[in-house]
Amino acid sequence: MKRTRGISGILLLVMSFLLLLPSLPVNAAEVYRIPIQNEVEKGLYAFLERAFDEAEEAGAELVILDIDTPGGFVDSAADIAKLMDETSLRTIAYIHDDALSAGAFIALHADEIYMSPNGRIGAAAVIDGAGNAADVKAKSAWSTSMITAAESSERDPQYALAMADDSVDMPEYRAPKGELLTLSAKEALAVKYSEGTVNSFDELLEKLSLSDSTIVSVNETFAEKVARFITNPIIVPILLSIASLGLIVELYSPGFGVAGFMGLSAIGLFFFGHMVAGLAGYESLLLFIVGVGFVIAEFFLPGAIAGIIGLALIIGGIILAGGNVIHMGISVLIALLVAIVGMVIIMKFFGKNLKLFNKIILTDATDTEHGYVSNVNRVELLGKFAESMTPLRPSGTIMLDGERIDAVTEGGYVDRGKMVKIIKVEGSRTVVREMKEGEELV
Repeated sequence: MKRTRGISGILLLVMSFLLLLPSLPVNAAEVYRIPIQNEVEKGLYAFLERAFDEAEEAGAELVILDIDTPGGFVDSAADIAKLMDETSLRTIAYIHDDALSAGAFIALHADEIYMSPNGRIGAAAVIDGAGNAADVKAKSAWSTSMITAAESSERDPQYALAMADDSVDMPEYRAPKGELLTLSAKEALAVKYSEGTVNSFDELLEKLSLSDSTIVSVNETFAEKVARFITNPIIVPILLSIASLGLIVELYSPGFGVAGFMGLSAIGLFFFGHMVAGLAGYESLLLFIVGVGFVIAEFFLPGAIAGIIGLALIIGGIILAGGNVIHMGISVLIALLVAIVGMVIIMKFFGKNLKLFNKIILTDATDTEHGYVSNVNRVELLGKFAESMTPLRPSGTIMLDGERIDAVTEGGYVDRGKMVKIIKVEGSRTVVREMKEGEELV
């Protein structure tokens, strides 16, 4: 009996162990490879946010950022750096070509940096939208951000400062005053801005003892690629300008044609890209649609209140859809300027051929060739005498052969019932002078 109980106990333990086996880890380490390529902008941030979320949900061991970028926009780089700082994942920057400008800033926020032999990091000066050096305030803020990024990964901040400020003198690295610092792979390793130099991604995995790990490559979807292109601050004003000009041309044209299709497509792409990138929500699209409704209502309602409200809602919806109020404000101003110029050109050169234009604009010419005369110049009144029907102070009314005529004196006062002489006639203006004593009537 005891023997039977012992066997039963052993079988129970074995079954319990077998049931627990599926929950035991079996070399499930995953490495997520995420590319950072081309320009750094809002669309890239949206893609990286999705990639990091996927890596965290999958319980990845670490994330390797495969970097090759010439840089980009400061606000987007700041958002990406914040994303890297807040993640619980270990992050490694692999610079297989360039990490310049905003790319250098992003790389410095990684836990470790590795570079290919041809890799470069640096040249991180901040510039304005026109491509010129930024003002002192923006330059100071960016330099501080670069220093903080270097210090966060325990690197010498002097090199990060030299990357952002050309007043720092480092001639030994081809960066005397007036030149920005850019480090090669060998130089970055020497100053501890890199943990190592590797010839390939596989060699990097081997160096990190991750050769047996599962590599998950996260790539941009087609929609994300389109969104990255559309949300580029250079493309946004172009899209909005096409939209405004196309819709204005369509507004003045009969039916619906190419211009209207281009305008609607441009504004549709604008909202599509910003919504995919996570910059715009349905509230901004709804605001825009309501604004369009008010503008359409303006054609059927008296006054201009509906049109003004509609325009304000349209602009508000567009600005709300963007990630940066200043950039979006500039883009909207550019689009409005293009729309105004386009409207002037349409009115001047094509107005007579446009159906709606002819309905809202007076096109008849009141010239003498068509028999129009603004005022008859009654020269036959010159030298004649008339009686003042009202006091002339200096204007009033005179009576000539039973006809009441509006008149004006040379500047003096003439009482009622006085005889006056017409001395000048200029269109509708009749000038009189009080009759002098002894002057004969004609």
